[in-house]
Amino acid sequence: MTQQAKGKDLAIACAKAAAEIQAENIRVWDLRGLSTLTDFMVVCSGGSMPHLRAILRDVRGHVKDWTGAMPVNAEGKADTRWVVLDYIDVMVHVMHEEMRDYYGLESLWGDAKSVDWE
Repeated sequence: MTQQAKGKDLAIACAKAAAEIQAENIRVWDLRGLSTLTDFMVVCSGGSMPHLRAILRDVRGHVKDWTGAMPVNAEGKADTRWVVLDYIDVMVHVMHEEMRDYYGLESLWGDAKSVDWE
């Protein structure tokens, strides 16, 4: 499996893990050629602090079980309403709905190719 396929597979695993805990508005973007930070970005939302904590717990747990991958870093806490899990090739943004609306990551990465993960 190529490194690019691994990144895409990991991004899809992250999205599916978020979906299992009913994360909302899950999007996956291919940022290869657009960003030097990461190859793929997953963005999802939750409506409450307990929901954000559950999404973070399940993404970490399921992705580790399914792929063996662990985030190398995490920025923020559920209480800050925006947490980034950094898997190097994939960055997972778990955001409260209000923060997501406010920062508008969708418009920031408007040139990125959407990845069908379902």
